[in-house]
This record gives sequence, C-alpha cells and structure tokens, in this order.
Amino acid sequence: VISDLLCNRIDISKLVITKELTKTDYTAKQAHVGLAKKMKKRDAGTAPKIGDRVPYVFISASKGTPAYQKAEDPIYVLENNIPIDTNYYLENQLSNPLIRIFEPILGEKAKSILLKGDHTRTKSVATSRVGALSAFTRKKETCLGCKAVLTSDREKMALCKHCEEKEAEYYQNELYIGRKLEEKFCRLWTECQR
Repeated sequence: VISDLLCNRIDISKLVITKELTKTDYTAKQAHVGLAKKMKKRDAGTAPKIGDRVPYVFISASKGTPAYQKAEDPIYVLENNIPIDTNYYLENQLSNPLIRIFEPILGEKAKSILLKGDHTRTKSVATSRVGALSAFTRKKETCLGCKAVLTSDREKMALCKHCEEKEAEYYQNELYIGRKLEEKFCRLWTECQR
C-alpha cells in the first residue's frame, strides 16, 4: 500500500476523508470548513450546507502550508489534475495504525522497516509528456552489475561488456534473491491462511 501510495497507483476514492459540516466557525481552523467556503465561492449552488458531509483530499502545496489549506474537493482535483500530498497520508493516516499493528511482530524496528524500507525508495512524480525538454529525453537500460548505462547494441542484455565475465555470479545472485522472496511469500501465505 505504501509503495502504491508513493507511486500514485492508488485510487483517489481510497484517500477521501469526509466530515460533517455542523457549523461554519470553529475555534481552530478545520479543513472541511475551509473547503466548504472555497466551494461556495466557486459555485454556491453545489456547495455543502450545514448538516452535509464534506468529502476532501489533501493536495500538494508548498512546505509549511497548514493542513486545513491543503484540503480540496476530490472531483475538482480529478478535473484539474492536481497532485495529491502522499506524504501527508503516509505520515498522518497510515504510519501510526501500521506501527501499532506490526510492532508486536517486528519489534522496535517496525517503523524503519515499514516507513523507510525498499518499498519507499521509488516515488512517482507527475510530469508532463508534452513539452520542450521531453522531446530530448529517453529512458536507457542499465547494467545489473555496475549500473552503467548500456550501449544501444547491448540494450537487450542485462550486463555491460565489463561485467559479462561475471555473468554466472550475477545470475546466481538474482536466483538467490528470487528464492528468498518466494520463501518469504510462502511463509506469509501460510500465515494468512490460518
């Protein structure tokens, strides 16, 4: 779930938070109240009224922007292709429940495993496919051994010419990693079936 969230592969409907609009002024600023005011300025006819539930998602904004200012209508976000603040959801919605569930199993290192593991190293940032710079960029394959960019004649191969002599060693290493992952999957599958 964490890698899906960070790579923008999660459905926006799973990120929607709803709160009932019970009054227009609170002592502390509330996200749903601020959004209701924004929606009223855009279109008073469709804006939520007192007693309605206000759905919202948190959008990316500049650092230091308070959470109540980052609330936005999910439909407006979809129509205008506004990026979601994935860090807010990770830090404020997922981290505490996940740590409470997994700390008895993983111990003290639960937070580092769950929130700082390999699955959090890839993050997708929405970029335009149309533009002046995108015409000059192209994805290149890299060597499994030394991570060097492969030449055009070796793009279909996994290794560069310098690492080719250690091909068997790299192959065995990849097989070992695959076996460990299969073993881990089988243990988890067995545990889930109980």
